[in-house]
Amino acid sequence: MKYLFLLGCCCLSSAPALARDAAVDDEPGEQVILHHPPRDTYITVVATGQEEPLVRSGQSISVVARDEIEAVQGPDLTRVLERLPGVTTARSGGLGSQTSLFVRGANSQQLLVTVDGVRMADVAAPSGGFDLGTLLTGSIGKLELLRGSNSVAWGSDAMGGVLAVTTRVPGGLTGSLEYGAHDSLTAAASAGTGGDGYSLAVSGGYTRTDGISAYAAGTEPDGFRQWHGTVQGGAELTSGLWLRAVGRYADSTVDFDGYPAPSYSFADTSEYQTTRQGSGRIGLEYTGKGLKLAGGIALSDTRRAYFDPTYAATPNFETAGRSWRADLKGRADLSDEFVLDFGADSEWTRFSTTYDARQDARLSSGHVLLGYHGDGVHLTGGVRLDDHDRFGSHWTFGANGAVELAEGLRLRASFGEGFKAPTLYQLYGYGGNVALRPETSTAFDAGIELGDRGGYRHFAVTLFRRDSRNLIDYVSPGGYFNTARARAEGVEAELTGELTEGLRGYASYSYTRSVNRQTGKDLARRPRHAFSTGVDWTTPLADLKLGADLRVLSGSFDDAGNFTRLDGFALVTVRASLPVTEQVELFGRIENLGNKQYQTVAGYGTYGRSAYAGLRARW
Repeated sequence: MKYLFLLGCCCLSSAPALARDAAVDDEPGEQVILHHPPRDTYITVVATGQEEPLVRSGQSISVVARDEIEAVQGPDLTRVLERLPGVTTARSGGLGSQTSLFVRGANSQQLLVTVDGVRMADVAAPSGGFDLGTLLTGSIGKLELLRGSNSVAWGSDAMGGVLAVTTRVPGGLTGSLEYGAHDSLTAAASAGTGGDGYSLAVSGGYTRTDGISAYAAGTEPDGFRQWHGTVQGGAELTSGLWLRAVGRYADSTVDFDGYPAPSYSFADTSEYQTTRQGSGRIGLEYTGKGLKLAGGIALSDTRRAYFDPTYAATPNFETAGRSWRADLKGRADLSDEFVLDFGADSEWTRFSTTYDARQDARLSSGHVLLGYHGDGVHLTGGVRLDDHDRFGSHWTFGANGAVELAEGLRLRASFGEGFKAPTLYQLYGYGGNVALRPETSTAFDAGIELGDRGGYRHFAVTLFRRDSRNLIDYVSPGGYFNTARARAEGVEAELTGELTEGLRGYASYSYTRSVNRQTGKDLARRPRHAFSTGVDWTTPLADLKLGADLRVLSGSFDDAGNFTRLDGFALVTVRASLPVTEQVELFGRIENLGNKQYQTVAGYGTYGRSAYAGLRARW
């Protein structure tokens, strides 16, 4: 779709004069990045696993703060992520349904997702990936997305990138309530306190909706319900030594449609799935002169049950996956310019299903990264060794650099290798193969960037390519094998900034060509063109805020053989918010204003025009 390319180029090249920064505190005492942060305070952890100013990394990283999440509105995380370049999503139905996130064309399971530093992969799932449909925005304080392979710092699963989610740490009490289309209700609250030597924050939320039919031609709505809670705290045991702990629990139920008798074709059914996710970490952190150390133990547990009430009230299939992880990481300042990041970890995973006995695996790793940070020059390189008790050892290399050409203007480039260990299901489940090798990737990108996303002004253009090998597929009727090779290459462009005082805009465009190198076919559900743009205006009328977003995707294919075509589409959302008092704000939005009919997964329904309204408060 050539018009998309032209539209993206026009919008991204028309950079107007950008006004001064107008940063204000988002929330008294809340530890989130401001909407217009100074460049030297924009911090990320996805580059090296340690807190790092964004300008010191040569990798392609986007950071989204809490105030932008609130401006987008609603519990659906994909609406926030789709603002970023290189990101597309696919969902099998309404809110809460199976949701895949494709970063630069990589498979969804090749994206590592962490919440408060805890890895969130479902080790009992066939692909081992995390279902983004179970992660809602209510408790999120910040998002960081690294695009590109980065297994040196993060190990297995980081072939396509890393999504790091940080929960909110408010300095008081906050709450929000929203109601809208399809009898949808979302409530969220958070509270936090802290002082010399201690901190404590809790958050929770509840979401329910009657939903839409997962089967696009169906009439029976498929609903979703979830409640979730998080807690995080810390206590200073002695000078420089802290005890830290985080925890998260989510309980979800989602209806879906299946293939009922006698035709066994896709149709309305009364089937549903329950998911219980628990995760947490406890550890010690030490900060001394020129040295930081952190060590701890983390747990992630996911249990799913599938029900078909037409046959029985008990589950007809269940899965259970659990991982324990012990880790130690540190940073040593070798001199004013050189820094050494290092770490070691060991992970024990196990899974079982109704039809598969319990199986276990162990993966131990160690890595080191050496960084040079001089006057306007930043270079980092490192190596990682992973040892799996089934497929043996694997080395991973990576390097990146950034050079500041002028104030705020820098060239950056990165090279990274990625790998993903076979999942326990692929090794021991139905069709399992213990001879599988890990999936691997080699990726590089290069670009030029002005400023930072969310700052005074920001403009970035990046070229990228990733080659993947030993991709694991299920080959009927034999089972899982290393069969495929793939390549994803393209360009990303992004522009954000203040158009005039009180009026801020953004635009992002991505061209991504993702193909199976053995067949020459496009990878499924990977549109080549993706364009997002929008504006936010704070009016002179009682600080009323108005916003609008446009999301445009080109067509793609739903299957590996490229037989089923998914048409392109354009969606418009309008938003508004009005402060009633200093503590209370009303907000509302209309999604899919044009009531467009579209699909991101063939045969599965999507929302038409939908309106929502609510209020949020903070004390």
